[in-house]
Amino acid sequence: MGKRTADEPNEPCGASADFPEGSVEPRSGIPLLLTQLGTHSAATFGERVAELGLTPPKVGVLRMISTRPGLSQQALAEALDLLPSKLVTFVDELEQDGHVTRARKSRDRRVYELNTTARGDEAVERIGGIAAELDSELTGSLTSAERDRLEELLRKVATHRGLSPNVHPGYRRMS
Repeated sequence: MGKRTADEPNEPCGASADFPEGSVEPRSGIPLLLTQLGTHSAATFGERVAELGLTPPKVGVLRMISTRPGLSQQALAEALDLLPSKLVTFVDELEQDGHVTRARKSRDRRVYELNTTARGDEAVERIGGIAAELDSELTGSLTSAERDRLEELLRKVATHRGLSPNVHPGYRRMS
């Protein structure tokens, strides 16, 4: 398949085409590549944490609680840019599953402190293993130096776009 004429239909996204020797396959663009990889990565991660009885948003909440013990529900909602009412639902479910505890703060009885339980800590450890395995799978075709450079560049882009480090930007839409 060579150059298209104006009346030839475009192939659907993702369709492969044979390009004549010496020609260059058109660039699909960074946004498309990031979307493809992000969608693939998110779906794979979601499938794997589902085996632990968790969803990606619950994983994010659990991880944040584990890294900031004693954090209040209000502070957690702000850190995740999540509506407090939605956060309460996630915390209720994590508490019912035995992953977190909620206790009133001694100085201000209106404020709940959040902490992980032994079961929650075990889940966070397993989630770390899942994330590391997925990281290795996604970057398996790269050298260690290429992988480090890719991560550095992606962090730079994320920072430039004003994204909070280690916080998924889709919490407001996720359930």
